[in-house]
Amino acid sequence: MTNRRSFLKNAGLAAAAAPVVLAAPHVKAQDKKITWRLQTYAGAALAEEVVRPCVDAFNKAANGQMVIELYTADQLVPTGELFRAMQAGTIDAVQSDDDSMNSPVDIKVFGGYFPFASRYSLDVPTLFHKYGLAEIWDEAYGEVGVKWLSAGAWDPCNFSTNKPIKSLADLQGLRVFTFPTAGKFLEQFGVIPVTIPYEDTPVAMQTGEIDAVAWSGITEVTTVGWDSVVKYFLTNNISGGWCGSFFANADRWKEVPEHLQQLWRVCMDSSHYRRLHWYWGGEAALRAGGSKLELTSIPDAEWKTVEEKAFAFWDEIAKQSERNAKVVKILKDYQAVMQKAGQPYRNG
Repeated sequence: MTNRRSFLKNAGLAAAAAPVVLAAPHVKAQDKKITWRLQTYAGAALAEEVVRPCVDAFNKAANGQMVIELYTADQLVPTGELFRAMQAGTIDAVQSDDDSMNSPVDIKVFGGYFPFASRYSLDVPTLFHKYGLAEIWDEAYGEVGVKWLSAGAWDPCNFSTNKPIKSLADLQGLRVFTFPTAGKFLEQFGVIPVTIPYEDTPVAMQTGEIDAVAWSGITEVTTVGWDSVVKYFLTNNISGGWCGSFFANADRWKEVPEHLQQLWRVCMDSSHYRRLHWYWGGEAALRAGGSKLELTSIPDAEWKTVEEKAFAFWDEIAKQSERNAKVVKILKDYQAVMQKAGQPYRNG
């Protein structure tokens, strides 16, 4: 906490509305080594799995020419202010989803857990690399002074609760910590979205401020210790893969030599690959009996109505901008291909 207070004071971020100004690049003059401050959405325990390995690999391979300093959730700035701080150059880079860091772009709603946009984690990189989302994200962030670098998938979005959920009726009045767009979608089923700092989640569960989290799959719940404050895990999910990205301040990115840019791209790809198998294997092993949480399920026929509501939600999002409409069309086209392909791409 002392580190964050000191940073906020020095950076001029003590007041949320205060302008953020950075006079010069964060470069050590004596040897011209480039030093980046990268803050992730992830708390300390999770960051060790989802971002630390690629940062450590980059720092080693950069051979002293560049160093990325890693900061975890809310350590320097609150997650909701990550974009503003990066845009201004107070921090150099971010790993987050567009939604929770409140990006000032129309497509931010598709970051995090856009309901039923993916069934499996591999859907996310396929949509970016094969269906054109990468070009759309690059365009959108280029308009606001930020360099979008790379997107990848994380875990699915399930409910972890302190009471068993076995029907849609059980969601009524449930106070849930979740992502902004996911929360807006879930409100129609009686869910009450609650916004709290990430690190406050265990205490909020224990005090009853929240009744559940819809933030992750079971791997993350176990890794960060939330399985000590929740009792049940709902196997139904509203998304099969969280969509998150690496970003950088556009000016800071231009200052990085091309060979180091390429090195960081390779390391980001290695991070995406590692998460694919870490989460995929973790979800299966823990659900098969490796977790202390009790599994519950809503019948498939009943859950199908949630999926149908999601597609109506997509149409509402498409009305917000031409670019959003383009993304929704891509999602629909992709969904149609997967359904036509059948198993194992879609199971009905």
